[in-house]
Amino acid sequence: MSSLEKFQQACARLKISPTQFVLAVNITDQSVSLIKDGIFVKQFPCSTSRFGIGQTEGSNCTPLGLHSIAEKIGVGERAGTVFKSRQVIGHTSQPEFADAKITTRILWLEGLEPGFNRDSSVDSHARYIYIHGTADQSSIGQPTSCGCIHLADADLIPLFDLLPSGTLAWISEQ
Repeated sequence: MSSLEKFQQACARLKISPTQFVLAVNITDQSVSLIKDGIFVKQFPCSTSRFGIGQTEGSNCTPLGLHSIAEKIGVGERAGTVFKSRQVIGHTSQPEFADAKITTRILWLEGLEPGFNRDSSVDSHARYIYIHGTADQSSIGQPTSCGCIHLADADLIPLFDLLPSGTLAWISEQ
């Protein structure tokens, strides 16, 4: 069964209508695909967890399944803005932030599948699973995160501006 079919099954099972835009994260390929009205638009390289796939809190793994963008953080900030606890604390141009892990924009995800990526010790939102930028743009395309999905600033900023809160994100192994 294809990833698209699994996405459609998850939506049907949860009685969730696909949103106009959908982000499809492929962990094997380290890519994010933008889909509009069911049609592929563009693919972007990404980085997922260097610890692999997993749902459990504290695992530092990237969770699978159906998610939505719960919150958007960083509107209007310049590329390289550094965040800690979702607050601006500096910029990657400052020596102390040259290797910052969370930069530019944050799309904070929430899991939509109870018991799998929502509630209890598997809750993606409570685990602070984001799609965000990173100071190490050269690592994009390799699994280097601690559970989140990293995108290059040049890809993240236009996606952030395009996608409304509530946009679905499907994270799959393939």
